[in-house]
Amino acid sequence: MKKIVKNLFRLTQILQFVWQSSSGWTIARIALLVEQSIMPLLWVYLQKLVIDAVAIGIAASDKEVAFKQIILIIIIGLGLTIIDTVSNSVAGLASEAQNQALIDYLQNILHAKAIEVDLEYYENSQYYDILHRTQQEAPFRPAQILNNLLQVCQNGISLLLLSGLLFSLHWSVPLILFGVTIPSIVVRYRYSQKFYHWQRQRTPTERQASYFSEILTNDQHAKEIRLFNVGHLFTRRFSTLRQQLRREKIAIFTGRTMAEILTQTSSSILVFSFYGFLAYQAVQSKLTLGDLVMYDQAFQRGQAFFRGVLSNLSGLYENNLFLSHLYEFLDLKPKIVEALDPNPVPRFTQTGIVFNHVSFQYPMSTRKALEDITLTIHPGEVVALVGENGSGKTTLIKLLCRLFDPTDGSITIDGIDLRYFEIADLRSQISVIFQDYVKYHLTAMENIWLGNIDLSPTDEKIVVAARCSGADEVITKLPQKYNTVLGKLFDQGEELSIGQWQKIALARAFLRDSQVIILDEPTSAIDSKAEEEIFQRLRQLIKGKAAILISHRLSTVKMADRIYVLSDGRISESGTHDELIQRAATYANLFKTQFKH
Repeated sequence: MKKIVKNLFRLTQILQFVWQSSSGWTIARIALLVEQSIMPLLWVYLQKLVIDAVAIGIAASDKEVAFKQIILIIIIGLGLTIIDTVSNSVAGLASEAQNQALIDYLQNILHAKAIEVDLEYYENSQYYDILHRTQQEAPFRPAQILNNLLQVCQNGISLLLLSGLLFSLHWSVPLILFGVTIPSIVVRYRYSQKFYHWQRQRTPTERQASYFSEILTNDQHAKEIRLFNVGHLFTRRFSTLRQQLRREKIAIFTGRTMAEILTQTSSSILVFSFYGFLAYQAVQSKLTLGDLVMYDQAFQRGQAFFRGVLSNLSGLYENNLFLSHLYEFLDLKPKIVEALDPNPVPRFTQTGIVFNHVSFQYPMSTRKALEDITLTIHPGEVVALVGENGSGKTTLIKLLCRLFDPTDGSITIDGIDLRYFEIADLRSQISVIFQDYVKYHLTAMENIWLGNIDLSPTDEKIVVAARCSGADEVITKLPQKYNTVLGKLFDQGEELSIGQWQKIALARAFLRDSQVIILDEPTSAIDSKAEEEIFQRLRQLIKGKAAILISHRLSTVKMADRIYVLSDGRISESGTHDELIQRAATYANLFKTQFKH
């Protein structure tokens, strides 16, 4: 019972989506549905009138009068045909328009949810399984559910009218009609469940095959695939996975086909039993020729309508079954919880940012990424984080941006825990460029403007930010300057070098008027001279603000006011460059090694 209630609730949600996406087309389709439901009964009765009129006309003495009656019936039939043709065409238009509106509406819902969920989900393979299933099924299943539901109503009304007509012939005829179709629907219901469970089980395999396909077709892997000659290796792996999926899917469909052959054979026996009964009634002169045609047509059409009702009910169940992927995705809850009564983030910090005995462990990991981190970042201070890969530097930044919350300890701004700020307000005061910065295949101006979309897309501050990062020199040499599309994904796009892309990303970070600027390996692909110029400009930008640098280049780190050395998630050393060199420990050894080379 609970399952039925749950499915009905989901169906109600889909109908809400339908109404919200296209209320006008919904009303039009309902009106057309009523008209198309009545039309089959009118056609069946009209055929009877024509045949009986012809039979009477053959025996009549006044052929002209009899023919006029036939012509009148034919004119009525022509009118019904025109009405039917127009309504079918309009119904097709309404269906397509509504389906497109519904698909776009659901895509917007999926995008909104993808933005809402926390970064934690994107580091969990199970999330990608859910996302993959949702992307496969959600765009078209709701439209199919709507079509199933409308077809059930239309076929149901037509079936009810024709069943009444067949009941007038004999009470058993509607029972034969129903008995012909039910077995094949039971088969479809059973195999819908089987296919659903198979697809859910095989989602990781399908994702892996898609991954190999992506490797073989995108630009990010194109160079290495050719240089290392691994294209055939990935092709074989893709083919092996697809063959496995294909074999299992065909096995399910083969079983369904065999079952359908058996059920349709038994249904044929019932159909021809009815024809025998109909022929007997005609021979006994209990039916006119028109009656014979009318009941034959009513049975055939009734069979088609009943099959349509059950088929669409089965489709409704199947589509609702697969649509559970959409609800599974929409039911994901953010782990980073908004404060009920948030404090405003200080626009000019007094005491700065404090990490107080902060520890953190990723949800799917067995080890701590950070352990007992205590440090302070004062306003106007440049702090550098140094350490080997995996030492916890980037994780610390993710915590400051509230992409995750600490497992233990707290992070405060002017003594207020980050959890008591509105998330969007907090992040608006932090400007970040990660080492895996994004290359947007948009214009150069848009690439920088994305750093602060509260500004006008043509604001002069965009050019100022580009000059600070050195990107202006790159952009002014492009064919359309700031209006040049970057990257080769779209027509007339211009590709940049890694260092040039990095300058664009830096400009994006500099554009935001924030209290904290965080640069994660900001100049790894930029030459030393350009790097020095960038950091001179950075010093001017952060007056009264704070900056955090993460870099393996110790020539960059040397400029910082305070340096924290991380090792295995802990702070092993801290101090100025000169203090750490005098200490002759980890930092000093790293610096001497780099200086030597």
